Amino acid sequence: MLSALPKLWTETVEAHRREVRDAILETAVTLAAERGLRSVTMSQIAEETGIGRATLYKYFPGVEEILLAWHERQISTHLEYLAAVRDQTRDPRERLATVLEAYALISYEAHGYHDTEFAAFLHRHKHVARARRRLHEMIRELLAEGAENGDVRDDVAPDELATYCLHALTAASSLPSKAAVRRLVSVTLAGFTPGA
Repeated sequence: MLSALPKLWTETVEAHRREVRDAILETAVTLAAERGLRSVTMSQIAEETGIGRATLYKYFPGVEEILLAWHERQISTHLEYLAAVRDQTRDPRERLATVLEAYALISYEAHGYHDTEFAAFLHRHKHVARARRRLHEMIRELLAEGAENGDVRDDVAPDELATYCLHALTAASSLPSKAAVRRLVSVTLAGFTPGA
């Protein structure tokens, strides 16, 4: 019984640290969205989160690092979600369609951060390029699988189709509704049909 106490204590401390870190991330993003990237200070984040500045500095050295950590977490969550959506079915065409729709809806939901200084700051870092490569590879593999199955045209390389697809679906961020996003996905999928 006593030997389990250190493990329980460690798990409790780690859970608390995750909660504090998550609160810091969410508070910083909320403040940046409300006030602008350059207007947010560590003091504001500490006050809004309800922790001391010294504690905040134990977690992050500055505002930019907090925002980048938040964005990396968001991207990782999105990629994990897309992989889970992909793995829900074995049918190649359905896998492609569900992943494309999920990606387009993620872009649509994130439209509040587009065309702002905040978005420009977040998207110029290495973690975004790595995530784009992983996403491109996922789509390329789905297209190649669809081509082997006869559901996707094979007269254009899957790599080129993946690039086309991802660029086409960036339009989802400026569409007025989820119904419009789904129509965009349908039009994009139609371009992959053999003989299109």
